[in-house]
Amino acid sequence: MKQTLQITALAGALAAPLPALARQVTFETQLANYGGDGAYVVMYVTDQAGRYQGTLWMAGREAKYYKHLGDWRRVSGGQARLDGITGASVGSGKTLRATLDLSDALLDAGYQIRIDTAVEDMNENPSEVIVPLTRAGAGTATKGRGYVKTFRYSL
Repeated sequence: MKQTLQITALAGALAAPLPALARQVTFETQLANYGGDGAYVVMYVTDQAGRYQGTLWMAGREAKYYKHLGDWRRVSGGQARLDGITGASVGSGKTLRATLDLSDALLDAGYQIRIDTAVEDMNENPSEVIVPLTRAGAGTATKGRGYVKTFRYSL
């Protein structure tokens, strides 16, 4: 299923009053076979200093479990701010794909995609994946430190 989200200029990313150019970016998170319940997965953007800029996707709808997505919760100021789109949790061995419209100003400008994961009665993995949002990094698979087998994005 293809979902689209228009991300507007983030914290000074655009200096000119011209409309932002955007491109479709597909984010693909393949989970390992961990043998547990569905994972809560949050994908969010930080600047190069690690400051929260916005949430792109949240897999898992029950807000009472968001406290287990530690780094996302911490950098977002302790608020469950969902700027993006939510969907059901992701099962063991499954792949989450989200296609979003992102401003070109975010590419090669020091922004990072971060992913936190958690599974009920299992481990929590804050900042399991941290990937710079660059043109050169598109298509490169990154291994997670917990439930994420691989993460990649394509422009």
